[in-house]
Amino acid sequence: MKIAVLGLGVIGTTYAYVLQKAGHETFHIVREGRNVPSSIRVHLLDGRYNPKGEEKDDDYKVMTASEYEEYDFILISVASGKLEEAMKTLRDRKLKGTVIFFCNFWNERKYVEKIAGDFKYITAFPTAGGHMEEEGNLNCVLFDHIMLESREKAKINNYDELISLLNSADIKQEIPYDMFEWIWIHMAINAGVTSTAAREGRIDDPNRLARELMADSKALTRAVRCIRETLKTVSARGVDMKKYRNEILPYKIPAGLAGIAMKKLFAGNELTSRIMTLHNDVKDIVYGCRCVYDEGKKHDLKLPLFYRNMDRVFAAIKD
Repeated sequence: MKIAVLGLGVIGTTYAYVLQKAGHETFHIVREGRNVPSSIRVHLLDGRYNPKGEEKDDDYKVMTASEYEEYDFILISVASGKLEEAMKTLRDRKLKGTVIFFCNFWNERKYVEKIAGDFKYITAFPTAGGHMEEEGNLNCVLFDHIMLESREKAKINNYDELISLLNSADIKQEIPYDMFEWIWIHMAINAGVTSTAAREGRIDDPNRLARELMADSKALTRAVRCIRETLKTVSARGVDMKKYRNEILPYKIPAGLAGIAMKKLFAGNELTSRIMTLHNDVKDIVYGCRCVYDEGKKHDLKLPLFYRNMDRVFAAIKD
C-alpha cells in the first residue's frame, strides 16, 4: 500500500519504518525547503515478536510526498494544538487518503469531525515512543499492538484494508469501547504519573524523573493515589468507567500494593520502562497535564495531590 506520514516525528517515522520493512511505500509530508535526510539510522527495541523486546539497528529510507498525491492512508501524529494546522497542510498540498489520527485528544468527537472536514478518518493510538537524537538518529520502542477505533464507530470504507496493513507489519489491534474515551483515560493516567514524577516542581529532565519514579515504590504509591484523582475528570465528562474495567483495574487495588507491583513491572519489563524514559517532549507532556488540570477545575473536583503537584510545575515553568 501507499502510506503518507505527516512530518518526520518519532511516532510517524517509527511506524513508517516498520511498514516500509513490511513491503509498503512510505512517504513523508514535509515543509518546502526543509533539509530532509535520504535515510535515518534507527535503533529499535521491537516488542512484536518477543515480550522482552529485540534490539535492532537499521537504516530507514526516507521518501518525500508530492502535491496532488493520493494515498491509501495518511498517518498524522502531531503535538498539542497542531491538528488544525496539520489538516490545512493536507488541503493546501491537495493530498487525498483516509486519515489515521495517532494523537492525544482531550477534545470531543464533534471537534475532530469538524477539523477533518471532507477527509474520512479513523482514530487510533500508538504503543510506541522514543526521541530523535542530536545526530538525527531515531531511538524508539515499539509494542506489538495499537489501540484502534471500532469498525462501527470509524465509518470508513477501507477498514479491512487498514487491518490488512497492520497485520502485514505484525501489529495487532485492541479495540476499546470508544477510542476517544479511552484516550481521555490514558491522558488522565499519564497526568497522574507525570505530576507525581515532577512533584518537586521540576519537569525539565523527563528521563531522570521517569527513572527515579520507576525505582521508588513509595513514589509509585503516590502516583496511584494521584491517578485515582485524575480519573475523576474523565468520569465528570460523562464516561461510563465500567466499560473500561481493564484499564483502571490496577488503580483499584490498595495503593501500597499497586506501587510495589508497578516497581516490579518496570524492573522486569524493558519495553515498558524504556518507553517511560524515552519520551522527552516537555511541551507535549505538560499539555496533557494542563488538559486534565483545567477539566478538574471546570467541574470543581477535589484533586488535592494532583493540583498541588501541578501548581508547583506551572510555577516553575513561569520562572
